[in-house]
Amino acid sequence: MRFSMAISPSSMPSASQEATSTSTSSNTFKKSRGRGTAIVVYMLFLGSVLAVVTAPIGVLIAHMKRNDAEEWVASHLQFQIRTFWVGLLGGVLFTGIWHLLGWLGLPAVAPWALGYLYFTACLIWMVGRCGVGITHLTNNRPVANPRSLAFGGARVTLADR
Repeated sequence: MRFSMAISPSSMPSASQEATSTSTSSNTFKKSRGRGTAIVVYMLFLGSVLAVVTAPIGVLIAHMKRNDAEEWVASHLQFQIRTFWVGLLGGVLFTGIWHLLGWLGLPAVAPWALGYLYFTACLIWMVGRCGVGITHLTNNRPVANPRSLAFGGARVTLADR
């Protein structure tokens, strides 16, 4: 027994139609209002690892452009704003604790070690948030929970899928 199925050429999209359809939907997201701004702000935040002054510039841009962006991009800008302000608040609180440890007369190694651990944890947190945000942005997805203190509702693992 032999089965065959005939498909008429008119019912199948041509390769150029498929490419046009894919590139059109891709271009629609690439041209979303505010997407370029979100990319720039993520890069400024990552640049703050070497030059701290770029993070305040980034949050200023995010604040100014948040209302002009499309809704899914605005979630990224809100996520970036939250990253900056939570990081700044944590830094101010830690600086107070760090000075308190010094005033208590603890050996100098205690505040130094705590500072090193805190700085390392903050660096991992900030770079992780930027990584999650960039991944979502390049996949044309909003940040699920931009007000999150962790990674925006993303499930972060160190294992390959």
